[in-house]
Amino acid sequence: MASHRRPKQPNRTRVTVLTTAAAAAVALSTHAANAAPSHRPDKDEVKAKVDKLYEEAEQATEKYNGAKEKQQRLQKEISAIQDGVARGQQELNKLRDGLGSLAGAQYRSGGIDPSVQLFLSSDPDDFLDKASTLDQLSGQQIAALKKVQGKQRELAQERAEATGKLRDLATTRTELGHRKQEVQDKLAEARKLLNTLTLKEKSALAAEQQRASRSSAERVRLGNDSSASGRAAAAFSFAQSQLGKPYFRGATGPSSYDCSGLTSWAYAQAGVHIPRTSEEQANIGTRLTRSQLQVGDLVFFFNDLHHVGLYAGNGQILHAPRTGTVVRYESMDTIGGPFMFGVRV
Repeated sequence: MASHRRPKQPNRTRVTVLTTAAAAAVALSTHAANAAPSHRPDKDEVKAKVDKLYEEAEQATEKYNGAKEKQQRLQKEISAIQDGVARGQQELNKLRDGLGSLAGAQYRSGGIDPSVQLFLSSDPDDFLDKASTLDQLSGQQIAALKKVQGKQRELAQERAEATGKLRDLATTRTELGHRKQEVQDKLAEARKLLNTLTLKEKSALAAEQQRASRSSAERVRLGNDSSASGRAAAAFSFAQSQLGKPYFRGATGPSSYDCSGLTSWAYAQAGVHIPRTSEEQANIGTRLTRSQLQVGDLVFFFNDLHHVGLYAGNGQILHAPRTGTVVRYESMDTIGGPFMFGVRV
């Protein structure tokens, strides 16, 4: 007779785990079904974020320009000091040769005086401090020794100055690298955002920019402001000849520009040298309120003055706005930052 075995009961722990997992799966699927779809920013939201990134990139660009200017200035100063040190060393060698001639003359006349041996040493300062020996020297010898002493001190000061500037140059080069990386990071983030837009949205944004630029150009034409004169008028005319040229960070023309690159180039063509960066340009000439502006005056925006353009009349400016744009007219009220003041060069 066959035996009847009792069916094996499932392990309680296993049942509990399976039940919990099933419940969690149901909960997750329910949550996913009820969750709202992820929000994709529209073109206006993307534009606002991109404009902010471009503003920060331009801000970093002006800092980069300042560091680059400082690097170039330091390199010139260091080169000049090093040239001076080389010439000074030649003079020192000649002075020492002169001391050697004096010693040679004494030797030929009966031997070198101990005092002369002292002032031929590498430390004339130590020798001059020994006042008891001065009585044994002629006036010519004392004068020659003091020249050597003075030249050595001068060279020591120049070498110390060069060493300090070399340290400053190393720091400036480090800052230059950081600023460049900062600009590149901001631009990369902006490109990533723009790539989330459809082709239709990108076309719509480009059309909006073109309409705004045409509107500003028309306002400049209708304003027919002839208040500019002399060098300012000439600088503005040169800037107008660059309409449509692309913005490029650190560029000073003639194929592309950043904001302060355009203004410094335009004034240079008019025979006026102004500093390279917007921050430095803000510290020249006469400061103006908005109502005092004339065509060709420099106009500055944002609290840190990182953007500059040329006043074009009728509330418009001519400038190199930012990456992805060209030299164009634009309303002072749409720059993205507050107008701070103008400067008449």
